[in-house]
Amino acid sequence: MTVSMFGLEGKKALIVGGGRGMGESSALLLAEAGCDIAVLDNEADRAEHVADAVRAVGRKGIAITADILQDEAVRSAVREAEQALGGLDILVTIVGQALFKPLLDVSPEEWDSEQNRNLRYFFTTAQAAAQSMIARGVAGSLVCVGSVDGLQGAPYHAAYGAAKAGLMHLVKSMAAEWGRQNLRVNAVVPGSITTPRLPETPESRAVMEESVIPIGRAGTTREVAGAVLFLASELSTYVTGHALLVDGGWMAANLFDPRVMATKKSKG
Repeated sequence: MTVSMFGLEGKKALIVGGGRGMGESSALLLAEAGCDIAVLDNEADRAEHVADAVRAVGRKGIAITADILQDEAVRSAVREAEQALGGLDILVTIVGQALFKPLLDVSPEEWDSEQNRNLRYFFTTAQAAAQSMIARGVAGSLVCVGSVDGLQGAPYHAAYGAAKAGLMHLVKSMAAEWGRQNLRVNAVVPGSITTPRLPETPESRAVMEESVIPIGRAGTTREVAGAVLFLASELSTYVTGHALLVDGGWMAANLFDPRVMATKKSKG
């Protein structure tokens, strides 16, 4: 990697949900591009492990533990990152967990939980980071990770999909409001990605190879991190309010198109 091309040497980044998976890969790729990194996770050992890896590539790495569902904990974590790194230029948020349940059976409490852990946390975190960046007069970049479920309907993912759809709408509104304050706000929208929570198996690999996803495989966390790096860097200084698909062509193929599914069934 040619570090200078990204314009990130010495930039300060907070990675929320950085302790594993797409968050870990994003933290390491940004560090390789020259960023100092604050890794926020709800588990201290995971955050420290990634911070160690950041330091191993020669950048400053700090670990922060916080519950991102608690507003004051989020604001405190942003302040801690800013103080430890000497400022904040980049926010990356990679948090979420999908409830897989028929909509008729989803309780109001479960609905609220999905909105809090997939949407509300981003509002709180981005607001706190934006306030810091605007006060310091920096050209900041905020990047969140969404999901293709926020762009199309999916059975049993209604609460999650609604939250992710709201997330991407919020990205556009933030971009519209904060552009004159020199902040860019964008989303990365993954499709099927192999993560520690959803590891690849011989069975899942076979399914992907036979699926209608044009690339014919699940994506990697490093591939998602590449999109995060692009949106955080000076290569994308005229990109804001955008949702960048990283889905192997999932949406282009219209995976849930009934005609496609019928074709798959006939082959089975």
